[in-house]
Amino acid sequence: MNCNSKIHVAGAKGLVGSAICRRLGAGGFSNVIATDIGDFDLTDPRAVDAFYATEKPGYVFVAAAKVGGIRANDAYPADFLRINLQIEVNVIDAAFRHGVEKLLFLGSSCIYPKLAPQPLKEEYLLTGPLESTNDAYAIAKIAGLMMCDAYNRQHGTRFIAAMPTNLYGPGDNFDLQNSHVLPALIRKFVEAKAAGQGAVELWGTGTPRREFLYVDDLADALVFLMDHFEPAARDVFVNVGTGTDVTIAELAALVASAVGYDGAICWNTAMPDGTPQKLLDVSRMTALGWTAQTALEDGVAKTVEWYATRPTSGNP
Repeated sequence: MNCNSKIHVAGAKGLVGSAICRRLGAGGFSNVIATDIGDFDLTDPRAVDAFYATEKPGYVFVAAAKVGGIRANDAYPADFLRINLQIEVNVIDAAFRHGVEKLLFLGSSCIYPKLAPQPLKEEYLLTGPLESTNDAYAIAKIAGLMMCDAYNRQHGTRFIAAMPTNLYGPGDNFDLQNSHVLPALIRKFVEAKAAGQGAVELWGTGTPRREFLYVDDLADALVFLMDHFEPAARDVFVNVGTGTDVTIAELAALVASAVGYDGAICWNTAMPDGTPQKLLDVSRMTALGWTAQTALEDGVAKTVEWYATRPTSGNP
């Protein structure tokens, strides 16, 4: 890409899409088309086709998706499967038919088997059963990266995918009904401190291990991949993460400290833990020349500050 390239960011108001837009703006890219659900419906094939026929972008970042935490994924599997499949089919096919030079599809580390060896390598895809609480979402993401490979092999496109670890940062979803673990922790501790609560209840045992990537680091990685990673047959995606993880209990303590909450943390062990560990092998990304720059403590502090000072703090 160069500064004059016409670039479409799908899902531009979401956590990842907004970070991609910030990164492109900082890099001097001046021809960015940033769209979100209010602009047109990505699940509508006619709307997507009309957009690409008119705009004809050269590069596409597919950051649009229906996302949520364990509770939402487990409660609405049909929605997560249907909506994400519709978005992927419509955008990837339209990109091919209207001559997009290169497309980057954003996947998820949940594509890997629940009990795969750790850290998770790209070649572990489809080698075992998925985590049952989010298998519908995982299948949709697997379908998206398989579409990239299939179009490349059949039509000679240059479509690639990135599989990020757990993401967080400014602009995240803090709704306790469907957010991921880190923003949920931030909201719970901020509200507990404000209310003077003596204890906060959290789900599970606190023992699962998770890896977390600051969203602006991911955006930098995605722009890097667009410029430095070329697909090959059966080889279209790269893991993106930090290569280090923490237990949920350690994460909770870190968030509580950043918020300034000094009450007790109580674990509701009747609630599910999810996958015991999810740590990505990022050696391939490192070999390409990219590594994450934001330490977890620094990223959490930035996110807590953003959440605590925004006008709608305390609301979803």
